[in-house]
Amino acid sequence: MSTEPAFSLRDVDAYMFDAFGTTVDWYTTVSREIPRRSKGAMAESSQDAEDFTREWRQGYYSHIRKVNEGGSGTFNVDIAHREILEEMLASSRWSHLAAVWDESERSSLVTVWHDLDAYEDSVPGLSELKKHGVVVTLSNGNYRLLLDMVGIPVAKNKGLPWDGILSTELFGVYKPTKQAYLSAAYHIAVPPERIAMVAAHKWDLHGAAQAGLKTIYVPRPAEDTKEIRENMRSKAEGGEVDLVVNSFVELASLAAEAKASGK
Repeated sequence: MSTEPAFSLRDVDAYMFDAFGTTVDWYTTVSREIPRRSKGAMAESSQDAEDFTREWRQGYYSHIRKVNEGGSGTFNVDIAHREILEEMLASSRWSHLAAVWDESERSSLVTVWHDLDAYEDSVPGLSELKKHGVVVTLSNGNYRLLLDMVGIPVAKNKGLPWDGILSTELFGVYKPTKQAYLSAAYHIAVPPERIAMVAAHKWDLHGAAQAGLKTIYVPRPAEDTKEIRENMRSKAEGGEVDLVVNSFVELASLAAEAKASGK
């Protein structure tokens, strides 16, 4: 899936990574933990577990879209996740779970999003890539969530070796708003054209490109549609992103080659 880049990674000084779905696997973690915490009300590895997880995630997408379009709403994803959870438990589909979880248990459920499994290539890939540029995460997650999940300098839970974490909560916007990427570039003091945004979401990379960042796509099984993942191409192949890679490890290898060759 990778191809010779239409731009040189030698000219990239900083790499910004999306967190949810790109670096950490929200789908596997949440769909595993929800039934485990349901006191037998939901079977593990069930369709209900998958549906609950995807509906909760879709509620997040609806929230950021509403706020980005000028609607009211919080920039704190913990608060948004709790509000979405309450709406779900009030629905006919999930009302049987409302009696299962009391106030403290619902608060605990929200913190599942603070402790997501990292993809296998995330830690080794980021560790190698740090040798060739600044490596940070730019996420819509609120700062405390990111601090718990991908803390500085080594994540408390997952060992993700970020040089820094950037939360759009601090900028008063959500990705893919152009200002989110420009604010992040300002805070790491690197020109947008020398930053590469790495994400498993077409929408995220489209927003980054609008802000002048380079774009690197890494497919993940729970993100985008299968058609998008399989057909994403680099600009060198007539596509819409600067580079497509299979993993963070592959990206680190390409960066090392570019720096070594000077190309």
